Amino acid sequence: MKELFDISGKVALVTGGSRGIGEMIAEGYVANGVKTYISARKADACDATAARLSEIGECVSIPADLSTAEGIRSLVEEIRGRERKLDILVNNAGATWGEKLEQFPEQGWDKVMDINVKSPFFLTQALLPLLEAAASADDPARIIMIGSIDGLNVNRLPTFSYGPSKAAVHHLARTLASHLADRHITANAIAPGLFPSKMTAHIMKKMGKKIVKGTPLKRAGRPEDMAGVAIYLASKAGSFVTGVVIPVDGGITGARASL
Repeated sequence: MKELFDISGKVALVTGGSRGIGEMIAEGYVANGVKTYISARKADACDATAARLSEIGECVSIPADLSTAEGIRSLVEEIRGRERKLDILVNNAGATWGEKLEQFPEQGWDKVMDINVKSPFFLTQALLPLLEAAASADDPARIIMIGSIDGLNVNRLPTFSYGPSKAAVHHLARTLASHLADRHITANAIAPGLFPSKMTAHIMKKMGKKIVKGTPLKRAGRPEDMAGVAIYLASKAGSFVTGVVIPVDGGITGARASL
């Protein structure tokens, strides 16, 4: 039982790992003995985060633009050149777009759907051989998709492609779980609520206090909240969990009283 949450010695890839939710998860893994690769579109930011995390463990920066097939191919080739197996894949890289309904552009729809749904599918597809190499009945390889409570609930922000994309991410996790169970690979999704980050900076400024007030636990998420659930899903404690979506939102989804 003492080893229930031990993830030391594993190898992980966290996309979008230079900041926000990805950085929170990457730091949790690195601090607990996981060799962690992080990718991000901006090389300087990716390198800087990896350098910081390398002070507490092993973290490697592989900058890549996952919005393109070439970017996915480049990242996969780099990982394949360095590792024989991949224990944990965290599909976190994502985007959002806000615009009034009447002016919402096709570009804003396609960009969000491509990065949030299409790219993680094809990255997972390309990394399957490495995931299978790490997988066993007692210790499956893990795919962790980062969704959002906006894929579970409907918000009032004009981000019309974001919520549907995250709902698709949740269902993609369930679909992958069904297809990969016999290969000893689990697939789950985390649905974060409000966590301070660069992506949520506008929301925090505009309506952060209102959201916190409406959260049963009366606070925003902290890095350890996100790291904790990601560690759980990657550990022996989470080895029999697959095809689920876990809200990490202070109770907004499951415990907020109805009006």
